[in-house]
Amino acid sequence: MSNYALRLPESLKQAAKRIAAADDTTMNQFFVVAIAEKISAMETAEFFKKRAALSTPEAANAAWGKVGVTSAIPGDAWEPPSPPHGQ
Repeated sequence: MSNYALRLPESLKQAAKRIAAADDTTMNQFFVVAIAEKISAMETAEFFKKRAALSTPEAANAAWGKVGVTSAIPGDAWEPPSPPHGQ
């Protein structure tokens, strides 16, 4: 375990203090978890970038073939939202 002096704006400190108290934990634990979540998200994104670079459309289709669903299920496709009325 190591220590690191952290300088942060008072507003962030107060927000962290409030959230940590609401979660019944310490500010230290709140910061450790927040840093771990950020590292995890960034490393996961990098992992998938590297995996995607090694893949081919044929390999992707083969992987989807193992799932067992060969056609789209209604509602699976993303559709852009309709424009508001009057536009």
